[in-house]
Amino acid sequence: MEIMPEYMGYDRTIAVFSPDGRLFQVEYAKEAVKRGTTCIGIVFKDGALLATVKPQGGLIVNNSAEKIFQVDEHIGAVAAGLLADARIIVNQARVRAQVHKITYEESIDVWTLARVIGDRLQLSTLYAGLRPFGVSLLVAGADSTGVHLIESDPSGMLYEWKAYSIGKGAIIANKILNQKWKPNMNDSDAIKLAVNIISKTEKEKKESVLDIAVIKSGGRFRKLGSDELKKLLK
Repeated sequence: MEIMPEYMGYDRTIAVFSPDGRLFQVEYAKEAVKRGTTCIGIVFKDGALLATVKPQGGLIVNNSAEKIFQVDEHIGAVAAGLLADARIIVNQARVRAQVHKITYEESIDVWTLARVIGDRLQLSTLYAGLRPFGVSLLVAGADSTGVHLIESDPSGMLYEWKAYSIGKGAIIANKILNQKWKPNMNDSDAIKLAVNIISKTEKEKKESVLDIAVIKSGGRFRKLGSDELKKLLK
């Protein structure tokens, strides 16, 4: 992202708008998200899924670095961008979900939890001395109001989608989702679509690399095992 010389002073602090109404530090945070691995969320007829690829390295311990998080029994999130930032945001959301359950004796709904995340992200765009969180999250879950897939970007803005992708392969992924997503697709169709997109954006299709979680209406957050993925990929 190119910045004209006359604007250079406006990217030194988060709390100063440029003359044309831009917050450059927030825009930089969004650029960090674009460098993350492709993350996908898809709503199908009785649930939602989250998909990405696991962090890879020759000596890295498998599953030691999470990208898909369980937030509550019925809610999950996938993160693109700085995973350290995602870990902090998710931990705060988990605490709020448990406080809600203890206080009201019922599970938190998906939109309420998404607003908790969005509020925390937005708070970091207001004060000098802070930086925005360099992460976007797709929050998926099922509650009494239905199945939801909600995006929260570094500005704290929330959007609900039927299917959406973030990360470096988002442009290609969202183009495919616009063409191939159908409201009556089942979980198997949604998983195959997600795997197809990841194979095009990340050039990966091995079950050991894929990371996919499913949340069904009336059910719980569940990550798919390698054996289950192997059967679906045949």
